[in-house]
Amino acid sequence: MNYQELLQKIEEQVTVFYRDHSDANLFFHNQVLTKEVVGTVKRIADHYHLDERSNFIVCTAASFLYTGFQGSNNKMYELKSAEMAEMFLKLKETDQETIVEIKKCILSTGETQTPETLLEKILCDADSYYMGTNSFRDKLKLLKKEKEVLGSVKIDGITWRTTVIDLLKSHQYYTDFCQLLLDKTKQENLKTMQNRHEEKTLKANPEEKADPLQSSTVTVIRTKTTPEAIEKKKKIKAVRGSETMFRISSSNNVRISVMADNKAHIMISVNSIILSVTLGLVVKNLNEYGYLLLPALVLLVVCVTTMIYAVLATRPKVLKGRFTRDQLERKSVNLLFFGSFYNMTFEEYEEGIQAMMNDQQFLYTSLTKDIYWQGRVLGRKYRLLNISYSVFMFGIILSVIAFTIAAVLHK
Repeated sequence: MNYQELLQKIEEQVTVFYRDHSDANLFFHNQVLTKEVVGTVKRIADHYHLDERSNFIVCTAASFLYTGFQGSNNKMYELKSAEMAEMFLKLKETDQETIVEIKKCILSTGETQTPETLLEKILCDADSYYMGTNSFRDKLKLLKKEKEVLGSVKIDGITWRTTVIDLLKSHQYYTDFCQLLLDKTKQENLKTMQNRHEEKTLKANPEEKADPLQSSTVTVIRTKTTPEAIEKKKKIKAVRGSETMFRISSSNNVRISVMADNKAHIMISVNSIILSVTLGLVVKNLNEYGYLLLPALVLLVVCVTTMIYAVLATRPKVLKGRFTRDQLERKSVNLLFFGSFYNMTFEEYEEGIQAMMNDQQFLYTSLTKDIYWQGRVLGRKYRLLNISYSVFMFGIILSVIAFTIAAVLHK
């Protein structure tokens, strides 16, 4: 079975479905959210290197996930979505075992999530991915608006925030990918929601401010302006600033490295053409144009030297691809560079990564080392490229002069 081709047909079918069943009242559970969830599922699936069949199962489940959410009668919509997926897949003669796994994935995302397999966990995490992102508040507004319109009822802020806080407290991500990536932001979203809820509650009940017994609420509000709270906010901002700095620096280094490789390829291509032409024209007719032998040799030496330095600039350096436990304990290994681990098993590398993730100093030291060695590699590349371009520039000038002198003397 061609899973890639079938998955493409499924995505096209779901697009047609949303076009034919467009509902202006679905501000949240709509085609936009479906595309986001499918994209998230694909990213997580790539992280776990799923095979074609597993990737097809979880992506198909994500595509059909909200198709059963239509109108005000949306309770247990997962069941309807699973039935719609089954109906379409049977038309495409998909085997029953695959259909069953897809239905289980969809049903596992219900209110009381019960994922058992990795595929089910991936879909559940993609379904609630927004809870651990900075777009959480925007998504909440759309969800609240949808519930109010479909239920024909106005939901007051206190009730809504209480529901959301309870949801965030009880929610969990099931894959380590989302746990590492989203848990921190999800907790920040929870704290923000709690603080906002307490502020609004105090405004609605101002007499509580004068009641010393309401210590839990009043304390939270007051501590927001204490020096400790201000210092904590500064540290959070500093951490975010550091993370942004590392991300931008690494991205810039990668782009500069690509530019260096492109420059080297230009030199290699241009000099290859010059070499071919020179050898083809001059050397072949050496008896007739013997006086051009010396200039031709100069040009050949220039081209070969230029190519050597260009090749050296792009030549990869092969490392042993292993790190020792002693290096891990001394925190002297850069786990972010493939040359440190490509010859190791996944279990050995995962152990090292977990140790790094649990040690903030180790993590930031590794990021610093990664950027430093990227810079060292770039320095070497551009030094060799500089020599290559200089040899080419001055060598071409020298070759032209040599050809001119040879031609003049021959006359």
